[in-house]
Amino acid sequence: MSSADAVTRRTPLHDVHEKLGAKFTDFAGWQMPLRYEGDLAEHNAVRGSAGLFDLTHMGEIVLSGPQAGAALDYALVGHASAIAVGKARYTMICAENGGILDDLIVYRTGEQEYLVVANAGNATVVAEALITRGAGFDTEVRDESTGYALLAVQGPDSAGILAALTPTDLSTVRYYASYPTTVAGVHVLLARTGYTGEDGFELFVAPESAQAVWTALHETGRVVPCGLSCRDSLRLEAGMPLYGNELTAELTPYDAGLGRVVKLDKPGDFVGRAALEVAAKSTPSRSLVGLVAPGRRAPRHGYRVVDPESGAELGVVTSGAPSPTLGHAVAMAYVDTERAEPGSALAVDIRGTMSPVEVVALPFYRRSA
Repeated sequence: MSSADAVTRRTPLHDVHEKLGAKFTDFAGWQMPLRYEGDLAEHNAVRGSAGLFDLTHMGEIVLSGPQAGAALDYALVGHASAIAVGKARYTMICAENGGILDDLIVYRTGEQEYLVVANAGNATVVAEALITRGAGFDTEVRDESTGYALLAVQGPDSAGILAALTPTDLSTVRYYASYPTTVAGVHVLLARTGYTGEDGFELFVAPESAQAVWTALHETGRVVPCGLSCRDSLRLEAGMPLYGNELTAELTPYDAGLGRVVKLDKPGDFVGRAALEVAAKSTPSRSLVGLVAPGRRAPRHGYRVVDPESGAELGVVTSGAPSPTLGHAVAMAYVDTERAEPGSALAVDIRGTMSPVEVVALPFYRRSA
């Protein structure tokens, strides 16, 4: 074993990925499948039928006890105690200055229990912050990331594929909800959230059961194994932010156009409230927008957005790639707010060439009902 292997974690499905010919990448301390057949085939499978992802690198933190909801109300910008049992909510954890430490999904799994799902690169930060912020409450905070494997089935055929493997009537599983059930005879927490712009499900399972569930899904012959690369192009088309790109500790939720997740009307104090109250009344100097470009030469992360006539810098690209679904390049960028109106003609400096782009409203892609 190399020194790199010694410090890089592998998911319970690593051997399965190897047998499927996956190419791997180191991501947030994990060795994760980047692609199998190829980015385009996997992207199109999710848009047209269904793809199967291993997301075990995500972090899971459990809060339980009489004041678990109150602890989360104080620790996060959302109103966790108002989430009904079996439901979930997208939210954020911020620093005292309002900067985003991570974006999260919070599932209420019981009257006195919550499951917080964090991004892989921030899982330890989030767990430590929740432990610290929960110290004054009657709650137990446990980092249970090693106790979960996480699979996702995404795409328009996902419900039909999963229906044959679970006794749960999937028509009753609403968007941003979760249900304990079985899949292929294995106990799972079944959720319906997603990060691709398509309908889909997440399956939280014990690590030792992950291979059985993956195999049952794969053997239907109706899902394509998908890696992190196509997951990124899918979420970009759907206008979904990525921590480290569109979301950072230097930005507030209001800067990112996501002030809706901040519940200033909830009772009591919460970390970052004072700073976020100020941010709510201010107009950000730069706004997050979509950019479309002719052809497939894509603006990439870090490229400058400029005035097409003067060349003056107006912003910076946070994510960009050719869109397989739309047939042209798309990007997200922070640009000066006065130039952020849809229809505005701007340019991106792509290796010294001023390439024209047009500002558009996000998302770039919306699935049909």
